[in-house]
Amino acid sequence: MTHRILPAAMLPAVVLLAATLTGCGADPARPPAAGPAATTGAPVAGLDPPTAQEIPAVPLATATTPTTAPTTAPTAGSGPSGPDADGTGPQRRPADPPPVVLPPRQADAPSARQVVAAFRAAGLKATNPRDRSIECGPDGLGLGCSELVVTDGVAVYVFPDESSAGDIAEVWNEGAYRSGTVVLNYLETQTPPADRPRYEKVLAALP
Repeated sequence: MTHRILPAAMLPAVVLLAATLTGCGADPARPPAAGPAATTGAPVAGLDPPTAQEIPAVPLATATTPTTAPTTAPTAGSGPSGPDADGTGPQRRPADPPPVVLPPRQADAPSARQVVAAFRAAGLKATNPRDRSIECGPDGLGLGCSELVVTDGVAVYVFPDESSAGDIAEVWNEGAYRSGTVVLNYLETQTPPADRPRYEKVLAALP
């Protein structure tokens, strides 16, 4: 085998070519040389952490808010009231009923209180007098009387005229006695039959 000796001027070129061929013929399967290991956990002393300008800003997802207008509940009492549970509409407070107007008694007729006072003056049982004239009106018995005073002994009715008094006396028959426009009712107080003539005598003596 014959060895050739290259001139000294060609040695640098040969060395450069050999280095190039060596790099191109490197094994592709060989993993590259490991670089510096990444650091995790606490920062290493002597290294400043990255500033805010060096950290790229990551956009945050913003939630979209619906633009529907909020609904406002109606205020109680604003506007007309709705129908009632039975569907009949709002209830209105009924107007006060008009006062009961009783027909006046005749000017020359005794009042019911005067009759009761005469009974008591005669010693008859006429205690605990109660004015129940309201029962003469349409909301009561509807008898059309002018005055009514009830005692523990007898009930005294005064009518506006003798015709009305006579009609009621006929209806009550033996349970009543009439003198002019005044009618005595014995049934309501259960006046004993033996005491009735005494009441009738006092009533007839009144002017």
